[in-house]
Parts: sequence; C-alpha cells; structure tokens
Amino acid sequence: MALWDTVWPILAALIPSAGLLALFFFILKRILEADRRERAAERKWDAERAALRDGSAGRGSEQD
Repeated sequence: MALWDTVWPILAALIPSAGLLALFFFILKRILEADRRERAAERKWDAERAALRDGSAGRGSEQD
C-alpha cells in the first residue's frame, strides 16, 4: 500500500492535465480538418466558376 500512497497523488495531479491535453488535441484536429475541407470546397467552387466563365466566354465569341 505504501507504493499506492506515493503514486496516487502524482496521478491525481497528472490526470487533469492529460485530459486537457487530449481535449485540446481533438479540438485542434477537428479545426484543422474543417479548414482543409473548406479550402478544398473553395478550390472546387473556384474551378467550377472558372470553367463556367470560360465556357460562356467561348460561346459568346462563337455567336458573333
């Protein structure tokens, strides 16, 4: 029991810090994943707009 009496205060001090570290890690991971998805969606949207703009410009010159 003497070992447990020595180890328990150390664990009691480290568990909250480890929990906050894990929480911070998961929150930051979700933020970075959301940013990555947002940037990919924005690139796709820009590419679609550019293709639409190029396509409509090409049709306009054909009609002249």
